[in-house]
Amino acid sequence: MNAAKALCALLAAMTLVPCAALAGPRVMSLDSCADQYVLALAPRDSIVGVSHRAISPDSYMRASAKGLPLRRATFESLVAAKPDVVVRLWGGDARLAKALQGKGVATVALEDAADFGGVRANIRKVAAALGRQPQGEALIAKMDAKLARSAGAGKGRSALYLTPGGYTAGSHTLVDAMLKAAGYANATPSPYFAPVSLERMVMTPPAAVVLGLFDLARAGSDRWGPGRHAALQGAIRTRTVASLPAAVVGCAGWFAADGSLALAEAAR
Repeated sequence: MNAAKALCALLAAMTLVPCAALAGPRVMSLDSCADQYVLALAPRDSIVGVSHRAISPDSYMRASAKGLPLRRATFESLVAAKPDVVVRLWGGDARLAKALQGKGVATVALEDAADFGGVRANIRKVAAALGRQPQGEALIAKMDAKLARSAGAGKGRSALYLTPGGYTAGSHTLVDAMLKAAGYANATPSPYFAPVSLERMVMTPPAAVVLGLFDLARAGSDRWGPGRHAALQGAIRTRTVASLPAAVVGCAGWFAADGSLALAEAAR
């Protein structure tokens, strides 16, 4: 018997509560973003399923997902896993939502957070559903400590976020919040995600370029790949301050603060 099981057995004997109850509700996540919150906050023994994307390169918590049941967001998976709590952002369809309601399974619906306040709210929502409020507050404290260390480093310089597909991120996105947390001004004038004008990029280049998702891009497979446009290649080569991995920018989570800290350290 390992230490965790021995402790559980001892507590169960003292409280007359089964180990399963002490471990918390059985929890399942339905998509890659929900996976991150469940893997960070739920006791491992209580996780009855994560999505198949939980072990993908763009999953921040992929190391913690190894060995856990990988399930699809289907009615059949729900029946097999028998969760008490389901966490989702976009996973599942109307049929599954109806099945969850019919079986009395508590559903935690995450918001697509566009700022760090939204991330804090998501953490607290999942932590409360799992009875893990202290762990949730500890996760928030770590995020806030990284944001505090990042503050002001960019000194107001303009920075343009760029993906391999030629998209950028303006206001009302977590990327914008990441840039501002590190002291940069977002060079993108329009809100949300939108294509970048190659002409604008070349004629009026920003002071800094921040790459995102380039760790997943295949050489030559994207129209904005470094080998496709010589002028763009030069701007990327001379003005890039950081390249943020997909695991940091792929979902709206506390790990976005890692991106802010990377930007701040590059600026210094």
